[in-house]
Amino acid sequence: MRNSDLDLVVQNEQLAYEHGWSKRIFIDCLRAGYQCWVLANKKQIVAHGVMSVAVGECHLLTLCVHPDYQRRGYGRKLFKLLLDRAVNLDARQCFLEVRVSNAGAIKLYRSMGFVQIGERRNYYPGNDGREDALILSRDLPLP
Repeated sequence: MRNSDLDLVVQNEQLAYEHGWSKRIFIDCLRAGYQCWVLANKKQIVAHGVMSVAVGECHLLTLCVHPDYQRRGYGRKLFKLLLDRAVNLDARQCFLEVRVSNAGAIKLYRSMGFVQIGERRNYYPGNDGREDALILSRDLPLP
């Protein structure tokens, strides 16, 4: 992911999520040196993800697939790339939060060996207040 990608990345966020990240958040992630990646085809950016890696752990901060390209394996492909990068940076465990209502993402993460280790009450903004998050984790590397 580059600064020149950010307008398209934010556009994808707005299409995929009611409360997506702002351009400022992505700028901050790039400046912080997080693993920020896009997956593109010949037409457009179809997915993007951001992961922090430090002290033997990684934390998936966002993984987004453009709605027109969901359920085609792009999220899995990008997440595997992020996890491989994290392992190369000595991460041995991954953590993430996911909205309790995001059944597709939960199914993806569980299929990749993630298990629930906790919950965060009122973690995500919602249209009718706040929404809880599941905290998922797994040891690395992937088999």
